[in-house]
Amino acid sequence: MGQLVDGVWHDAWYDTTKSGGAFQRSTAKFRNWITADGSTEFQAESGRYHLYVSLACPWAHRTLIFRQLKDLTAHISVDAVHPDMLSDGWTFESDWAGATGDRLFGLPLARDIYLRADPKISGRVTVPILWDKHRETIVSNESSEIIRMFNSAFDRLTGNNTDFCPQELHKAIEPINQRIYDTLNNGVYRCGFATSQAAYDAAVGPLFDTLDWLEQRLSRKRYVMGERLTEVDWRLFPTLIRFDSVYHLHFKCNRKRIMDYPNLWAYTRELYQYESIAETVNMDHIVRHYHYSHDTINPNRIIPINPDLDWYAPHGRGD
Repeated sequence: MGQLVDGVWHDAWYDTTKSGGAFQRSTAKFRNWITADGSTEFQAESGRYHLYVSLACPWAHRTLIFRQLKDLTAHISVDAVHPDMLSDGWTFESDWAGATGDRLFGLPLARDIYLRADPKISGRVTVPILWDKHRETIVSNESSEIIRMFNSAFDRLTGNNTDFCPQELHKAIEPINQRIYDTLNNGVYRCGFATSQAAYDAAVGPLFDTLDWLEQRLSRKRYVMGERLTEVDWRLFPTLIRFDSVYHLHFKCNRKRIMDYPNLWAYTRELYQYESIAETVNMDHIVRHYHYSHDTINPNRIIPINPDLDWYAPHGRGD
């Protein structure tokens, strides 16, 4: 994944030489906020915002999930990049099923969206990108904040008041979100992108500690926070759905598969079977992107056959 430096593209992978071989994720550059009442420059309005995603990317996947859960599909348009992320980063080539091209501007590259917002920008070109058609700029490229906006800012517009981050659970949700992010959501990348044994060892232990902890927690609770679905579950799901097909082999997270955890495996199937969620999952893009794009890990770009997983098998949870 390259980056922009003062508006100029540099095809440079993550530099781990100064971190002992450890992968360190960049901080999102755009952190604006959409509000229901117009108290910011970005008010919730139908048709005003456009979402750019990769169907392969777990961070972008979160935003697609909340777009579905909160009935925003008619109000926020979406485009999906090509699954191959090579020397030009994410592109809008449309010669792959599910890759839409840029239907807003007809631009060839995701970095062109960043440059449209700021011609001198420096930073990684990541997805998701939430674009404001009125102000002609990026609202946010931070997935955790985009899903919070989607969770509540458009409720008056849609009439959908389902709250996946209720105020009374905030204090309980935050440390669990943080643990899952540090050790699992980002932990799989810390394993896969490690360039030293020490960095890999430091990441893989906590990753499986968290999976073991979740397995035990889900033996007592239907969802991570109890009997109620929350954003914790939907932030976790994109990592779980990718684990056996990508992270287990490609990122060397191979002590166990999700299939080897009875509660986690059933829980993942339950979330997949939740109304409208399956259509946010594109395993073709997922498998293709990771194995074809990461030539530092898979230099010959061999696409593995992968397990044939039955996501529609009865999950038995809540029966």
